[in-house]
Amino acid sequence: MNRRAFVAAGLAAGMAAISSSHAEDKPAAKPSGKFKLKYAPELGKYEASAGKDPIDQLKFFADEGFSAMFDNELYKKPPELQEAIAKQCQQLNLAMGPFIAYAEFSKPTFVLKDNTVRESAIAKIKAAIEVSKRTGCKMGIVVPGQYDNKQEWAYQTANVIDNLKACAEVCEKDGFIMVIEPLNNWINHPGMFLSKIPQAYQICRAVNSPSCKILDDMYHQQITEGNLIPNMDHAWEEIAVFHIGDTPGRNEPTTGEINYRNVFKHIHEKGYQGVLCMEHGKSKPGKEGERAVIDAYRWCDTY
Repeated sequence: MNRRAFVAAGLAAGMAAISSSHAEDKPAAKPSGKFKLKYAPELGKYEASAGKDPIDQLKFFADEGFSAMFDNELYKKPPELQEAIAKQCQQLNLAMGPFIAYAEFSKPTFVLKDNTVRESAIAKIKAAIEVSKRTGCKMGIVVPGQYDNKQEWAYQTANVIDNLKACAEVCEKDGFIMVIEPLNNWINHPGMFLSKIPQAYQICRAVNSPSCKILDDMYHQQITEGNLIPNMDHAWEEIAVFHIGDTPGRNEPTTGEINYRNVFKHIHEKGYQGVLCMEHGKSKPGKEGERAVIDAYRWCDTY
């Protein structure tokens, strides 16, 4: 073989190896069956494949191997529909992820020492407990509002702790769990008081109630602080549930910078039995996009 032929052959072999490596790394559909973790699709996000009926969507989730679901706006649905969804989840053995119990995005609330704020928060928590009684879903998301530029941060933290303690006293009677959610200040929710996992951990430790835990939204935390697995480990005993979303873009795993295959493996190895809500969009429209989401989870779930 002359030099030119030898070089050409070497280049071809190299390109073949690169192509093979990339092919192995590319997410692809995997065999069906139950997922290792309780990934929870969101009601309303799979209408191209399952139709608009929530009950049909739940059946679609179960058929695809999911063992959980979630609906942030479950509290907005009529009581009879809430009950029908809960009954179908029981029949299909689908766990239910948390719904929104209290969420303020536009002004300071929990950071204030204000009886009106506290009474309003408690009223919303009581309403969420009624939804819980109808559905059996024992968790509600709490977003404690924006920070106050006119008040020292330490005072705001103390007020948030006191307000959460007051709400927790109400929750404990019914075994309801508030999950406080840190949100990123950079892209989606500027001005929010609660933004980091260590901060949420400190607050939960101070509240010291089984009814006040952390919702670890990995999309938000990658933007705010990164270091997902170490922060998860440090706060593990206070984390009750996860939200999923890749970044940039807030779409399904494998579309951004988070190595969800490793993250899911770590969560699984820690023995986590709870729900991981698929709170993200789709990188492609229609049925193709819905299938791409499911295929991405199949790939990330093979570890």
